[in-house]
Amino acid sequence: MTAPALVFDHVSHWYGDVVAVNDVTCTIDAGITGLLGPNGAGKSTLLQMAAGLLAPSGGTVQVYGESPVGRPSIFRRVALVPEREALPPMLSAYAFVEARATLLGLRDPRGAALRALTMVEMDTVADRAVGGFSKGMRQRTKLAAALVHEPTLVLLDEPFNGLDPRQRLHMMRLLEARADEGTAVLLSSHILEEIEGVASRILVMLSGRLAASGDHRTLRRLMTDRPHTVRLRSTDDRALAAALLHAPIVLGVDVEPQSLLVRTADYTGFARHVARAAQQASITLLEVQPMDESLEHVFAYLVAR
Repeated sequence: MTAPALVFDHVSHWYGDVVAVNDVTCTIDAGITGLLGPNGAGKSTLLQMAAGLLAPSGGTVQVYGESPVGRPSIFRRVALVPEREALPPMLSAYAFVEARATLLGLRDPRGAALRALTMVEMDTVADRAVGGFSKGMRQRTKLAAALVHEPTLVLLDEPFNGLDPRQRLHMMRLLEARADEGTAVLLSSHILEEIEGVASRILVMLSGRLAASGDHRTLRRLMTDRPHTVRLRSTDDRALAAALLHAPIVLGVDVEPQSLLVRTADYTGFARHVARAAQQASITLLEVQPMDESLEHVFAYLVAR
């Protein structure tokens, strides 16, 4: 049997006293897997361990059945597109991608570079110096360099940063085409909408831990079912609180000096209910504001589960 593309087995990594990745176990194989989490969740550290740039402090990482640490040959099958900028500003996009093709020992580095740049729609500006590129153009140049040797495991760290909507869609379609051909893609992002638009499986990380995994419908359902806190302001907060207290959809109401804090397990249903309740009581709603919609709150809830 062929070994999976990437396996994390109880993997941890720490920098001094700071734990960046904490006991992560999962397997990545053909298709697109999304790695979702807020900044600082440990996503970049996980990708760097997958690429062999960092050794795990505990546990094991295997790429096609072997540890990637200290094995430069692994890059014949693996590509990493880091989030940070690492492009020599004086080189043209063509020279940069061709240099990588040469280092990887491709038979026709010039032809491979041109094909990769065409794939990411950078062939028309390939002779321009990278230093004059926009953020999106640099992202696409990095992707071309990563794909120049047609790797079977692609690691992407926030690849959509700086791309306009059309470029983002093009990159998604490109990654989907690679996945359809059997490539394993691990795509990191802190934006759920980017991940769920392209990934068939999503791994959720928070504070270095793997909080949840599943397809986007599973994660959306978890997020929908979690408790919500909503701030309300109206022309008569106390009367509105009395009207809401007996509704089954409302878990609790706190009256503050100039607002109400309402807890509910169904934000969408509550939004409809509060509008009807206010109308029936002749109360004007001035504000309906979810207080815990950040990714950090969502992931904290998933970890607690």
